[in-house]
Amino acid sequence: MARIDYYFSTISPYTYLAGTELEEIAARHDAEVVYRPFDIMAAFPRTGGLPVSERHPSRNDYRAQDLPRQAKKRGMPLVLKPAHWPTNAAPSSYAIIAAQSSGGGDMGALVHSLLRACWAEDKDIAQDDVIRACLSEAGFDPGLADSGLLAGAETYAANLEDAVAAGVFGSPFYITGDGQKFWGQDRLEDLDLHLAGTL
Repeated sequence: MARIDYYFSTISPYTYLAGTELEEIAARHDAEVVYRPFDIMAAFPRTGGLPVSERHPSRNDYRAQDLPRQAKKRGMPLVLKPAHWPTNAAPSSYAIIAAQSSGGGDMGALVHSLLRACWAEDKDIAQDDVIRACLSEAGFDPGLADSGLLAGAETYAANLEDAVAAGVFGSPFYITGDGQKFWGQDRLEDLDLHLAGTL
């Protein structure tokens, strides 16, 4: 079975715009997706990136134009400047890690629900009630918001180290079992073609 290591941040707008296309691609190719949320803010200084607040105005101007275009292209609602962004991505990431470990729900739906809460519904995904609602909506025990805290913290830290070691520098980032890397929601088509053996 093919494997896709999916590195992402729950506060990344481009990860939100990926929707659930990764899961559709994985299903087509009978591929396993390993969800690896990581601390993008901690990764930036280690991989040559900058947080939005520190980027040159020209880059931020482009981002402000590009995000609405991409959202419109995909038919997805988008709040360009969410009230609760940037927020602490750790609690939502811990919940994803706990959910993946426990099983029983829809991981793609959980990840997208949390991202949608931030980028379309103007909710604070660091808040316990928001995380619990997303867990429940995706078929998971909402108690995972609490029970997975310790293991979640350890895995979240390990995911960052693994991401940096693997050459991950942004979100979303996909790495196949044969070492091919794809950065950005706009490279999902390339990932699909690679798994099909045509690229």
